[in-house]
Amino acid sequence: MNAPRRGCFITLEGGEGSGKSTQVSRLAEAFVIAGLPHLVTREPGGTTGAESIRKLLVEGDGDRWDPMTETVLFMAARVDHVRKKIIPALRKGTHVICDRFADSTMVYQGLAKGLGEEFITLMHNFCLGDFQPDLTLIFDITPEEGLKRAGARKGNENRFEGLDISFHQKIREGFLQIALEHPSRCAVVDASQASDQVQKQVAAAIRERLGLAL
Repeated sequence: MNAPRRGCFITLEGGEGSGKSTQVSRLAEAFVIAGLPHLVTREPGGTTGAESIRKLLVEGDGDRWDPMTETVLFMAARVDHVRKKIIPALRKGTHVICDRFADSTMVYQGLAKGLGEEFITLMHNFCLGDFQPDLTLIFDITPEEGLKRAGARKGNENRFEGLDISFHQKIREGFLQIALEHPSRCAVVDASQASDQVQKQVAAAIRERLGLAL
């Protein structure tokens, strides 16, 4: 019997309020309609251990952790997530859709909080080697509009939203920088458009980059 074809690993990235979570749900629906095996997950989180760490990272004051401690927590959650959930799914031929991944650590802790690109890269390589998404969709929106949208949401996962506007501007610039540095992996999505239009951009990028029939 032939082994199943490896699944595609798709990540959605962007600043606060960029609409990633909404598009994750819509993308999952499109995969169901297309009959494509898939798994939806998120970071930090995705496994029992990583979800426990998530609560420490996304709730509380913005200065709850120093950048180094914060990064170590994110990486601990990511290693557990990748090894226990993402890689096993991909090996079975299941496509994985993930709300945030390593690019968020690079942007939030490496660029916006000053740990540096080299340090985050070294840490990722030490923990996960050359493991990367097959396609990263970067949702681009102005910080002002994103924070306005994020402020309308309910819940306690707002630790980063309370940081000043200059921080969120660095986040936007960081994601766009990653898109420029990794054009074969990244596709920028105009997240300021209506949700239906954003969905069309997402589907088009997946068809063109991965050859999946959505």
